[in-house]
Amino acid sequence: MGKGIVKRWVFNYLSITVLCLAVIVFAASFGVRKHYYDGVREHLTELGNEAQHSFLECGSDSGAAWASEYLGDIAQRESIDVAASDENGQIVRIIPSGSFAEYIAGGADTDARETADSGTFKTVDLPTGERAISYDVTIKDKNGEFAAALRFFEPLSEADGKVMRAILFLAAGMVVLLALFVIPTLMYLGTIVKPVREIRATAHRIAQGDYETKVERLHDDEIGELADSINHMAEEIKASDSMKNDFISSVSHELRTPLTAIKGWAETMSLGEPDPATLGKGLGIIINESERLTGMVEELLDFSRMQSGRMVLVMDKCDLLAELGEAVYMLKERAAKENKHFVYEEPESMPPVLADKNRLRQVFINIIDNALKYTPEGGVIGIDVKHEDDRIKVIISDTGCGINEVDLPRIKEKFYKANKTVRGSGIGLAVADDIMQRHKGRLDIESREDVGTTVTITIPVLDHDDEKILNS
Repeated sequence: MGKGIVKRWVFNYLSITVLCLAVIVFAASFGVRKHYYDGVREHLTELGNEAQHSFLECGSDSGAAWASEYLGDIAQRESIDVAASDENGQIVRIIPSGSFAEYIAGGADTDARETADSGTFKTVDLPTGERAISYDVTIKDKNGEFAAALRFFEPLSEADGKVMRAILFLAAGMVVLLALFVIPTLMYLGTIVKPVREIRATAHRIAQGDYETKVERLHDDEIGELADSINHMAEEIKASDSMKNDFISSVSHELRTPLTAIKGWAETMSLGEPDPATLGKGLGIIINESERLTGMVEELLDFSRMQSGRMVLVMDKCDLLAELGEAVYMLKERAAKENKHFVYEEPESMPPVLADKNRLRQVFINIIDNALKYTPEGGVIGIDVKHEDDRIKVIISDTGCGINEVDLPRIKEKFYKANKTVRGSGIGLAVADDIMQRHKGRLDIESREDVGTTVTITIPVLDHDDEKILNS
């Protein structure tokens, strides 16, 4: 991970930065070179203008004689090479002499009238191995007639040296600038790469089942928040894994109990011919335990559908009181056997709701069943129905053991069981809550330990838009 981030940064950002700096150095070098070369040309132009002015001031009629004298004066003041020719194209004088004179005589045409216009610049290679800029000047008399031709040669060694020093200075500056950019950036990348590596290693250990491992929060930033999220995730996975194991253990126990009863009574009835009383009792137990098994399997199937998003609701206009009344009727006999009392006065009427009646009845049965399970003998289960604005509330309360305030926020989570001593899979409330959310309703739970629990089921009434949909 770390190598990948650094490598991408080097190839993507650093390479672009280096390329941009190289372009800047190249452009700056070109500008510096032009600046110094333009300085050389300006100097030669000034000398040319000076030469023309000098000839006109001397009053000489002979351009050759003036040129010879003028070159001697130039040689004393300027470190440049000059060649002069007369009106016939013959070289009058060359400063300095020697190899340069041989260069001029051996091939350099100095006849300004034929080779170039006055004021022409050229870059040439001198016999000394140096490069120079040549500048041709045509000297004219007062009448505008040709008097002499001068060709100045100024070596570029000094200008090239300045250009090279400027380039080196620019390059050094860019290297320093690049270092000032790269070093802090690499240090900053390190503050990202190190925590990411640790997070990766921690995530790997979590994936292997080590939920106790933690990521150290090094910085108070997004990486630190990610570390907190990883740690929170590990805690949640640990809790979920623990609840899953408890759920498996609980379901296994819940399944084993009715199966043991069914098997035991089946074996009893298979031994000879039991008397009618024993046979009736055994068949009753087998039927009840089979229904209990069927209920648990249906609950597990509903939970599976909920988790996979395959739970389908068949929505229609529904009488809520009818479904609530049926749920109460189904559990009334059981309440009487357990010496627990229902307090329910059914209202005369309630507005219809848009619901899946089977699922809505399932929610009522689940909540009332929980109230019966957690209410001791002699306890009371109260049921009240209220119409408030555009919603109907079904309030189911009990005088049972209640729920600890620590467990209450998690009571609707899958697999979570606040009271592990009471039978149940721990997924009934999760399924009921999901069903109510799909009905655009709510399932709220209030509870006080050793006092009792109140569950409020809220569902919107059927409105005009819903009726239009049903009638379309």
